[in-house]
Amino acid sequence: MPSSKLNIRTMRQDEVAIALEWAKQEGWNPGINDAELFYQADPNGFFAGEVEGKLVAVGSAVVYDNSFAFCGLYIVAPEHRGKGYGLELTKHRLNYCANRNIGIDGVLENVEIYQRIGYLPFYQNKRYQFTASATVYDSTSISSITADDMPQLLTYDRQCFPAPRDNFIKAWVTQANGKSVLFKSNGKIQGFAVRRQCSEGYKIGPLFADNIDIAKQLLTALQNDISGESVLLDVPENNNDAVNLAESIGMTVIFATARMYQKGLPDICNEKIFGITTFELG
Repeated sequence: MPSSKLNIRTMRQDEVAIALEWAKQEGWNPGINDAELFYQADPNGFFAGEVEGKLVAVGSAVVYDNSFAFCGLYIVAPEHRGKGYGLELTKHRLNYCANRNIGIDGVLENVEIYQRIGYLPFYQNKRYQFTASATVYDSTSISSITADDMPQLLTYDRQCFPAPRDNFIKAWVTQANGKSVLFKSNGKIQGFAVRRQCSEGYKIGPLFADNIDIAKQLLTALQNDISGESVLLDVPENNNDAVNLAESIGMTVIFATARMYQKGLPDICNEKIFGITTFELG
């Protein structure tokens, strides 16, 4: 049991920034707009654990629809670790998700802990780092995402994600200081990708595409104007083409998580996922 009574409540929108500041202190390198954008996914899905009015733990449990949720942004303040607060907050988040299939990206050293509360590991998401370079890409097929593209884009996203997330994606692709591109052939979207500015450098995600060649074109298009900057891409190892793409252009692995689910691997087009959206939201 926790050493002192933990009060758990839903975060206000302005408090999500505190959780992201903690993430920055942990070295997670969040996007500069992540607090505002994450909140769009589920305004009721961010939780604060307090002891005597002091914030000691944070975590998210984003409910996407009646069948799927994703937990993340789980941090206990360093001076309060080992007191049971994290487990109590996690149980609260699981209760909020109810009977849905719940996903997480768990740190590898804690996989056994997550298994004890019902998660099953399926594969690793590996964080690759590389330096952006200005390279020629197929500018006839790649363009910026516009409002007119959104209905088809949301349909494409649904192939690669276990639930609709329309509000989040609309905000994600239009975020300030970001860049979002799609690959279109004969009027049909065959892939899209988003780059966001982070505390240090940039992250690309999602990177969804019909095949490795399109994924490479999208990845190249998002580097062109930030040559020399550090870029991160979170690659699912269950897509061999995604791993091959990362390694073919000299990316190096700096971190990895275990993608885990409570009720089994979702039925999505894993072969189209060359980079996940975020470790925090799936």
